[in-house]
Amino acid sequence: MERQLDPMKDDLPLMANTSHMLVKHYILDLDVDFKSKVIEGIIVLFFETGSQYRRSSSTGKGGCQSEFDETCKMRASEPCHAPVTNVSACSSKTEYNDFAVCGKGEEDTSDKNGNHSNKEQASGIPSSKNCYDVENHGNKDFLLVLDCCDLSVLKVEEVDVAAVSGIEKFTRSAKVTDVSKDLENLRNQIVHELVTLPADRWKEQLHYFTCCSQAPGCGELLFTAGTWSLEIRKSGIQTPADFPHAIRIWYKTKPEGRSVTWTMDQSGRPCVYTMGSPINNRALFPCQEPPVALSTWQASVRTAAGFVVLMSGENSAEPVQLREGILTWYYYVTMPMPAATFTIAVGCWQEVKQPSVTASIQTNTEFSLPPSQADFRCNEEVCGHVEYPCRFQNPAARLQAVIPYRVFAPWCLMERCEERLLQLIPQCLSAAYTTLGTHPFSRLDVLIVPSNFSSLGMA
Repeated sequence: MERQLDPMKDDLPLMANTSHMLVKHYILDLDVDFKSKVIEGIIVLFFETGSQYRRSSSTGKGGCQSEFDETCKMRASEPCHAPVTNVSACSSKTEYNDFAVCGKGEEDTSDKNGNHSNKEQASGIPSSKNCYDVENHGNKDFLLVLDCCDLSVLKVEEVDVAAVSGIEKFTRSAKVTDVSKDLENLRNQIVHELVTLPADRWKEQLHYFTCCSQAPGCGELLFTAGTWSLEIRKSGIQTPADFPHAIRIWYKTKPEGRSVTWTMDQSGRPCVYTMGSPINNRALFPCQEPPVALSTWQASVRTAAGFVVLMSGENSAEPVQLREGILTWYYYVTMPMPAATFTIAVGCWQEVKQPSVTASIQTNTEFSLPPSQADFRCNEEVCGHVEYPCRFQNPAARLQAVIPYRVFAPWCLMERCEERLLQLIPQCLSAAYTTLGTHPFSRLDVLIVPSNFSSLGMA
């Protein structure tokens, strides 16, 4: 029987087996329903096999990368597309409305609360304690373990990324037959090539991630949901290298889930936002939480007209009308970050605008750096982090003392924010730049949250 943890006193159990498989990219496709206080939808996860479990005979990054570089060129002006999905627990049929992207260990043995696909009983899937060990238990199915809590998982399936139109650009050097084993290897090779694309091809990468997330399923996977984890396996698959590297999960949150707060804003209108604690985002989507798990993501979020969706993202999202009364918002992130830094806030927020264009220009000019400091910024050392489109290597970004920002608040606080906050933010950004250097992110959204916000802040 599981020991109940107190998130205020105990450390959260890190259940995900990141040494076997590591999530490199998430794509979330969600509906926010204020009547039921539920966020429901689909998440697609793209994995890379843990370095110690990759096959020595598998095609490495250099195996067909040179040919891919020659054959998979994509115009910079070619838009990326984000999926919009009509989610149903009983159907895997999806509808998509494309739109352009602008610019740029506790043991789990209880089946009491578990959800099981294909009528599988809990006893048929090993617990996290008995998770597959590559070296010593070669006769067992490999078990993928994700961190999650307070989620209702409806279905898990493998994604047939090989069915995506144009995806053969990733596999020209692969010799494929009709044998199902070769098709499985082909799908995993495609994902490997996709997650290892160079950073300067991030637009192309997001485009293909989206295309792959829309690909049809090619078989349901067995799963069980425990208190702190989601365990997934595929019958007959005994190694992480052979396990599907792109999976799709249908799920929904619970009103009592501890990763989000459903409440009222200062104007008495409904809103919901991520708390960031005490259990991070594991009650918002299945994820990996060990420190080694850094990933990028894309998210499409639909909600009723009149609501604004704010999210951690590098683009300033604008709503697109999906159908009458329903808007969809799309955000993306190209800097690998922990899943706990994924944030979302949905409410009847109003954007607080600058009083005039002239004032905005004066504000940004006032806090530009003097020439001596500007020269110093240009001589900053080269970064040593993993590869991604880094602003520290962009000369223009390194001289940007005040990054673009937006301010959102409930309507009752609009006037006060205009009078006070708009004048303060550029001073804060400039002071941070002077002290810490180049802003790592290209933009900032500031939201005035309700007074019952219990966390230290959203990332």
